[in-house]
Amino acid sequence: MKLHQSLTLSLMSLFHWTLHVGSKDSPTLGSRNIPRLLTQDDIRGTFAYPLHQDHTVLFYHEDSGEFYVGGTDFVYKLDLDRYQIAEEIRLEATSDKPCLEDPCKNVITVIERFGDSLFVCGTNGRRPHCWKLLGANVTEDHKGTGFSPFTHTQNSLSLRVEGDLYSAAPLDYDGSSLQFRRKAGRRGNVWMYDTWVSEPTFVSATWVKRKNDPNNEKIYIFFREKNSDQNLEADPWVSQVARVCKTDEGGSKRFFQNTWTSFLKARLICGFPEESLYFNRLQDVYVQHAEEWQDTRVYALFTSSWNATAVCIYSIQTIEDIFNNSTFKGYDEAVPEPRPGTCVQNSRALPLTTIKVVRDHPEMSDWVHSVHYKAPFYVSNHNYIKIVVDRVQAADRRMYNVLLLATDSGKIHKVLESGSEPFIISQTEIQSQSSLQSMKLDSKKKKLVVSFAEKIYVVDLQSCNERNKCCADCVLSRDPYCSWTKSGCSPTVPDGIQNIIDGKTSVCAASTSDYNTVTRTRRNAASSVGVDLTHLAVPIDVPFYLTCPIDSYHAVYTWKHRDQSSPCLQMSSTCLLLIPAMTHDSYGSYECVSEERDYITRVKRYHLTKREDQRSKANPASSTK
Repeated sequence: MKLHQSLTLSLMSLFHWTLHVGSKDSPTLGSRNIPRLLTQDDIRGTFAYPLHQDHTVLFYHEDSGEFYVGGTDFVYKLDLDRYQIAEEIRLEATSDKPCLEDPCKNVITVIERFGDSLFVCGTNGRRPHCWKLLGANVTEDHKGTGFSPFTHTQNSLSLRVEGDLYSAAPLDYDGSSLQFRRKAGRRGNVWMYDTWVSEPTFVSATWVKRKNDPNNEKIYIFFREKNSDQNLEADPWVSQVARVCKTDEGGSKRFFQNTWTSFLKARLICGFPEESLYFNRLQDVYVQHAEEWQDTRVYALFTSSWNATAVCIYSIQTIEDIFNNSTFKGYDEAVPEPRPGTCVQNSRALPLTTIKVVRDHPEMSDWVHSVHYKAPFYVSNHNYIKIVVDRVQAADRRMYNVLLLATDSGKIHKVLESGSEPFIISQTEIQSQSSLQSMKLDSKKKKLVVSFAEKIYVVDLQSCNERNKCCADCVLSRDPYCSWTKSGCSPTVPDGIQNIIDGKTSVCAASTSDYNTVTRTRRNAASSVGVDLTHLAVPIDVPFYLTCPIDSYHAVYTWKHRDQSSPCLQMSSTCLLLIPAMTHDSYGSYECVSEERDYITRVKRYHLTKREDQRSKANPASSTK
């Protein structure tokens, strides 16, 4: 008896230790706030760097489909179809004077496209420099201060608008004089007034086209800055959106020459306004442009002081309404005409009264709230640092937005935006020893490119093989990239079977005659088609456990035995049933049943019979099938 008890306690202790260790990074079953599926085969190709990179920048040119990556002393042109480097351009540090760092490195920080040429800038041994490239040939080069930072750790961004280049990069070696400027191109150089921002970190900039009103087009800048509110309970940082007019040429020679006359800013709010709980630190932004400028949407990723992240979605129309109608913070006089911030054909002719309001009171009193207002669209404890959004046409010919969110450790979550509730489709985990550096979407090829210190990974967003078990499994995923066809779960085609709206599997019933791997499922009867019955002989009195694979983390798994039901004990991607000691009542049939939405299925079936070999008591058995 003592031996029996010892063996039982030993197995249970081992099981609980394994459960704790194996499941610490695994989703909890039955929750809608976790990925439904942990995918394995989404990574289609890699590009290894010859040396580990401190910093990389990715550039995708939508019109040509060209994809570039810049690292230390090089620019690669990538072929995402063949998963190979199509062209290598060497841009090592060069200067008439000695480099200000050792070893002398040229870390590429800017890649932009102008017609047939590529405009590339780098740190150049802490003496920023730029090159204009035609193929692999340098056609011209010039000083890069204001385009590139002095080191890759300093904040910077760039934006091409028609023939002009806008940038934010420090003007001084210590990283100071950081502001957003129009730095080169057909229009004159324009910069910011010193007091408009406080210790900014620029996150993103975008140009919103207006096909019927080009003279009123704006450039929007998203950044976080030091909070002017010194209250101890206030977050030290706030997030802002600013705008300037594309036509802005600065003020007259007498006042505000080469300084933005249209600069305005407003605070971005993401959180729970009714509880005064906010995510104040903007991390990343993706702008989804639309045919009509009013429909352009901004997807913003925020972090908080309590180590949570959130995604809030904003409408450009709402942002414009704030800039056009809000009062100016700290200004209580009559608003001059034209209204400060208005785009005009000749900014140098603006009256001083208008420019002075922009100079002294550029911030709006009203805040910019998200389209969901009362709460963020998505809140998570994952440390997301990057976001992109793809627009996908599903089998029903409707367009759906899919958010692709990446953590610093390389977990990528695919999140469906359907209505006001997020649906976390899947998680792809890239095994890397370094932190994620950059991420870029090729929407035409439906591929996501992510860069780490040691290599680049290409993720195939249309990978559907892991949902290939049956029609229901494919439909339950609610993945716009995948639909059920005669070939199984495949990249979406117009006649494929999907149900993106609610994921209910009743749409599979009509396909039963065509696809014999699918069976009609009723609410009170679990499907068992294709599930083999495993027979096991087990001695009496020994501890024993059964295993069942987890196919979906959104499902609830239950063990059925006779008239009894037992909950699943999760260990990583496996569902367990622990029997402390086999008794006469322990023998018979067992079923592992999963329930998700309207679909109930038997995942695993066992039949246990008694084995009379008493010597096996010394070796507790377990099912591994």
